[in-house]
Order: sequence, then C-alpha cells, then structure tokens
Amino acid sequence: MNQPKIIMLWLLSAFSVVANAQIKVSADHRYLQTKDGKPFFWLGDTDWELFHRLNREEAVEFLETRRQQGFNVIHAVALAEFNGIRQPNRYGDIPLVNEDPSRLAVTSGNDPANAEAYDYWDHVDFIIKKAAEKGMYIGLLPTWGDKLTRNWGEGPVIFTVENAKTYGRILGKRYAKQWNIIWILGGDRPAVYKSREKGVDQQVDDRPIWRAMAEGITEGMGYKPFMTYHPPGGSNSTSQYIHQETWLDMNAMQSGHGSRESKVWELVSRDLAIQPPKPTLDMEPCYEDHPVNPWDGKWTRQRGYFHAYDVRARIYRGIFAGACGVTYGHHQIWQFLNPDLNPPINIGDTLIGWRKALTAEAATQLRHLKKLLLSRPYFSRIPDQSLIVSEKGKDWTDYITATRDEQGSYALIYLPQNQPITVDVSKLSGKNKSVAWFDPRTGKFSNRTILNTSGSQTFTPPKGGKDWVLVIDDAGKKYALN
Repeated sequence: MNQPKIIMLWLLSAFSVVANAQIKVSADHRYLQTKDGKPFFWLGDTDWELFHRLNREEAVEFLETRRQQGFNVIHAVALAEFNGIRQPNRYGDIPLVNEDPSRLAVTSGNDPANAEAYDYWDHVDFIIKKAAEKGMYIGLLPTWGDKLTRNWGEGPVIFTVENAKTYGRILGKRYAKQWNIIWILGGDRPAVYKSREKGVDQQVDDRPIWRAMAEGITEGMGYKPFMTYHPPGGSNSTSQYIHQETWLDMNAMQSGHGSRESKVWELVSRDLAIQPPKPTLDMEPCYEDHPVNPWDGKWTRQRGYFHAYDVRARIYRGIFAGACGVTYGHHQIWQFLNPDLNPPINIGDTLIGWRKALTAEAATQLRHLKKLLLSRPYFSRIPDQSLIVSEKGKDWTDYITATRDEQGSYALIYLPQNQPITVDVSKLSGKNKSVAWFDPRTGKFSNRTILNTSGSQTFTPPKGGKDWVLVIDDAGKKYALN
C-alpha cells in the first residue's frame, strides 16, 4: 500500500473517531467532556431491567420523566439479571437462540404491531433511539455479570473468551452509528475473585473474557468507544483489578446498600491517586428506599431504609472528593417493580412500585447538584480539605468535604450536619468574597453576603434543613446564584 493511501485511511479513521465519540476523558484525566470540549457531568440512573420488563409506552414515559429530572445516562442491561436469558420480555421475546451469545434471536422487520417481526433486540433498539431523541445516553451493559462469573447469581454462565468477542462484535456493529451508547461491562461482578468448586477455593480471573468482549465491541464499531465497568459493592473499585486495561476509560466503584458507614470520599481519593490517572465515580451509591443490608436475614424497620438525606450525603461527598459524576438509583425503579408481573426483590416491608418511585425525593433533587457544578469553572475543580479549619468530622455522620477551583475563584463545602464551620478564605482569590448557602433539597441560594476580610471565618447554616452547601466565590467573578 502506498504512503498517500495509508495517510488517507488514517485520516478517515481519525475522523470517524472524532465524529462518533460523544464523551471522552478530559485533558487532566479527572473529568469527562463532550466531543466539542464542554463539561459532561455524569448523572446516571440505574434501570437494570428496563429492556426486559417495560413495554414501549412505559419506557417512553419513564425516559421522559428522567429527562425532565436532569438525568443524562440511563443504565440498562441487554441480558438482564433476573432470568434475563429465559424469561421473555413484555412482548414474549427472549434475547438469544439456545442461550448462545453468538446467536441473537432476531427476526426480519421491526414492526411493533407484528409480533413475529418485533423481536427482543428491536425493543432494545427502540428504547435506545427514544433516549437519543431526548438527548440522553444509554449506559449499555451487554450482560449482567452472573452470565459470566461463577461465584454467585442465577446465571446461566454462558460466556467464554471466544463467544464474548463474537457477542461484543455483533453488538458493536449493531450500534456503531448510534451516538448515545456508553459501554459498561461488568454487571455487579468482580473481574478477579474466589470461587468454591467441589469444596475447593479457586482463584478465578475473568479479565480475558471481559477483554475479549471489549475487543469485539471495538471491532464491531470500527473505532474505540468510551468504555467503563460496573463492579460489585464493597471497597474494591475497578481500579483494584482492571485499572491497567487499555479498554477501560473510567474507573467506577459501588459504595452500595450494605451499611450507612461507607466512606466514599476515601474510595474516590484512592482511585484518583493511581497511575496512569483515570476519572472515577460511584456507579451505585445507596439506593433511595433500599433497606439497609436486607441480605443477612436480620432486617427490621429499626435498621431502616436509605432515604433522600442518605443519598445526598453519600453523593455530595463523593463528588466533592473529585468524582466526575454519579449514578443515582431507586430500589424499586431498577427492578421496575410491578407485583402483578414480577415478585418484589428485597424491599423490606414497603411496596412503592416503580411509577410512584419515579418522583421520589432524591430523584428530583440531584439536578440541583449538576446545575451547581456546571455554574462554575468545571475542569479546574479540585478537592481541598485544607479549606476547613474547624473539625472536619470523622465518619459518615459528620464528615465535611470541600472542593474548590484550582485558581481559587470559588469553593463549595458540603456539611452533612447543620452546624457552624470555620473556613480559611485566604485560599480563595479576590479581595472581596461572595458567601451564600445552597440548599441541596431545592437548589436555591440564600441571600449573598460580601466579605472584605481574609483569614479564618466562621459561617453558620440557615435554620432548618439537615445538610447544606457553603458557597464562597471571588466576588469579582460574579458567578450566578440561581
């Protein structure tokens, strides 16, 4: 092949990547941005059973509500967790032929009025395209992890290195021109784990299978798309076992639903300290209305549920520690709970149902966090606990987190408890400082006050409301308070 032709093919390939890549890692490897360089704050929603359990009309209703609430990444699983291989979707269709991931169960045509034509994958296509019409991404999990890992779950385990690559290639080719796909491998499972087989503990390494799936997706799409991984709950994020994988663009953790004690800020800080640097986020903080640790058989109402405050306290502290976004979840949304169709999963003693859960308190509040962060310089934001002169707190009940602009033009400090705080405002720029309190419940600011002093200053939150964000700006920047 002559040199000019090689150069032309390289240019065409490079143009294809630019034209198709919709989000990418920022220059400092801490945040995400759109293809035209604008900040992309990942505000996701866990909707694992979306393709499997909702019909067309319900899916449109659901997506529109989430769009209005400010969510931009809808997490859904192609091969769903709960009997997703064998239990048909709402139209009576299953995804695979003979449980073979190299053979999708597809038919000619896609007319929803024709049951023979409208297959499982037509329904997946419909939802993905509807999300695109609404300007939303689908965080597409090709499979839930129980179809691959052997340590726990319903399964069946159907993936090998060979068919994982084939399956990935098929999906990659199918969605190569679909702009709103973010690929998420994993599905609540580790890539390396111990499995007890025939009474013997064995170390299992599934990284070659996930790697093959990622390679297949890339081959099918014809370019390297943005990819990440959804890990299980606990202290081990993706940074602990697949950080060096070249296909992994962003780390993720799952601070989870097992306890209120999670120190998510430490998990975020740990991830951001690893080389080479990659952005990170909490892909599954405590779900709203999820029973606290229902799996030990000892749950009672005294142990309780995670409510809106718990969700805010977990999420704000992860973000202010440096995360590039977050994925919210409601316990009765991810399973699209409708007891007429499927039995409830681990709901404690309260049945809400997915439609009512759509407007749960925290679900309507997180857009305020997104708006706040995007209202000020974004890529220059860094965590900085040294701003806090008074006690910083010690655990999930009272730990305070601070973030600021690298140039010092603003600071945001999250207080999980309504109590005074002393801040070193000399770390911020400008002779005069604008100070206001931001209410994470409503997104509204208190009246602005102007300080013309430096050094340590003490601030007291407004009465009412348990948690608040202290906003201190260089007054000369005239950042918005709305």
